[in-house]
Amino acid sequence: MACLKRTSLFCTILLVPVSFVACLNLTVPTSRDWWEKAGFYQIYPRSFMDSDGDGVGDLNGIASKLSYLKSIGVKAFWMSPIYKSPMVDFGYDISDYRDIHEEFGTMADFERLVEQAHALDLKVIMDFVPNHSSNLHEWFIKSENRVAGYEDYYVWQDGKINPAGGRNLPPNNWIQAFRGSAWEWSDLRQQYYLHQFTVEQPDLNYRNPKVVQEMKDVLLFWLDKGVDGFRIDAVPTLFEDTELRDEPPSGTTEDTEDTNYLKHIYTQDLPETVEMVYEWRELIDAYQSEHGGETRVIMTEAYSTLDVIKTYYQSSSGRLGSHMPFNFRLITEVDKDSTASDYVKVVQDWMSILSTGQVPNWVMGNHDRPRVGTRLGEERIDALNMLLLSLSGASVTYQGEEIGMTDGYVSWADTVDPAACNAGEELYEEKSRDPCRTPFQWDNTPMAGFTTGSKTWLPVGERYREVNVLLQEQAEKSHLKVYRSMMELRKSRTYQLGTVKAIAVSDSVLAVVRELTNFSTYITLANLGSQMEVINAVALAERLPSKLYFDVVSVGSHNIRGHDLKLPATREVRSSADQSVPE
Repeated sequence: MACLKRTSLFCTILLVPVSFVACLNLTVPTSRDWWEKAGFYQIYPRSFMDSDGDGVGDLNGIASKLSYLKSIGVKAFWMSPIYKSPMVDFGYDISDYRDIHEEFGTMADFERLVEQAHALDLKVIMDFVPNHSSNLHEWFIKSENRVAGYEDYYVWQDGKINPAGGRNLPPNNWIQAFRGSAWEWSDLRQQYYLHQFTVEQPDLNYRNPKVVQEMKDVLLFWLDKGVDGFRIDAVPTLFEDTELRDEPPSGTTEDTEDTNYLKHIYTQDLPETVEMVYEWRELIDAYQSEHGGETRVIMTEAYSTLDVIKTYYQSSSGRLGSHMPFNFRLITEVDKDSTASDYVKVVQDWMSILSTGQVPNWVMGNHDRPRVGTRLGEERIDALNMLLLSLSGASVTYQGEEIGMTDGYVSWADTVDPAACNAGEELYEEKSRDPCRTPFQWDNTPMAGFTTGSKTWLPVGERYREVNVLLQEQAEKSHLKVYRSMMELRKSRTYQLGTVKAIAVSDSVLAVVRELTNFSTYITLANLGSQMEVINAVALAERLPSKLYFDVVSVGSHNIRGHDLKLPATREVRSSADQSVPE
């Protein structure tokens, strides 16, 4: 992998005779708002940095590492939930939307973090969890007790009459995300409540206007605290079918307790869901209009089909929705066996849903999926980071991907993820999200520099002595330095405003070409295969200079940054480590 730069007006890189399997060219505006060109960084607070030695990451730990975030070139960071919570699902079960969980610190710590981040020109994005609360939330306790005004804050149903007598049966066949029925019986209320996640996470009732307003007030509370936007969790599940119809089998598994057993046509992606996103956008824009300052953004999590995702951007009537409907297709649509054409299709398909003025985003990892190196191959870590950062628009990096962290091993005894615990010892490894949540690896001291304590909430990854920030800062070549170099390139006019072409040069060689008239041309080349490839890069870009320079080279590349190439040139592109090349 390598990147080239030039002395003349244009830059390029090298390769030769190629068949263009697919290609996309998109013209972009002449200017970009901050979020449209930003590198976003996801922090999983429990695992980022621990400041008090209890083995759990916290807000002061994050604050102590803000200079690191600044140094790697990101513009904004979003934190997985830090609200008060029983921690059944590690913060996604919220008992108070207006308070900080004690393990993470205090509200004063949060306010100080926002102030320090803004002083470094870093944006702070909160994780907003609107679909459900904790069953220990005051609202649920009141609702279960039928307190006046709270009776319908959650989705309650009597259930079906049991012909054998006794307690009613669940209202329908709906299955929760973490295995088993999505309905739980309340002895106190003598009804079932819906929970699309754990039993302790009852679904809020968005057909109740009071609930809608409550959640809008939560957004306003944090906006007043100075946050710069929200990442909105599990959006597709906000609304359910009012008739409570059974969902049909999917045919993908015979396990009737597994969420994948059903097609979720009555519990996900209902039209009302997107309408709710439009309302949140109107609230954010109204706040922006009243208070001024730089744009506040909303980012939505939805593993939905492209025809649905398209509506998240904007309605057919022009109502604005999410600034960034997360693009997970570099997670869901490619694997270790994918060809260059598969990657190009991912790019093309996402670009095809964009209307004028809309901006793409690219996500390659998060706290719910195996890490990039584990999922797609350690030998491709640099190639994939370079690909992510070469595409136009916003990028999202999950903590640790910049240093090439891979999934840690978590035994059944150490497992805490409810998805894994519900699956049982036989299936836990298949369902567990713990391996991608192990503590961040800062150095090669005990506990990877994550904590001064003797124990961490999840075991530290076994490879922390060889994969950590300290060693990669000191090394002549490292994944971290490749990442930083790419982030520097993203500051260029070409990367921010230029066109983008994604080209399958061969089955295993992928090219991303960035061009802008009167500015440098950059070509990123990624060899996804295991064999050496000889290709022709001359035809990839509109214009090439007579001299080209490697601007970024991957850790395993035999090329040297700053060295030049003369055209016409034929060059070997080695397997993954020798793949990417912006000039």
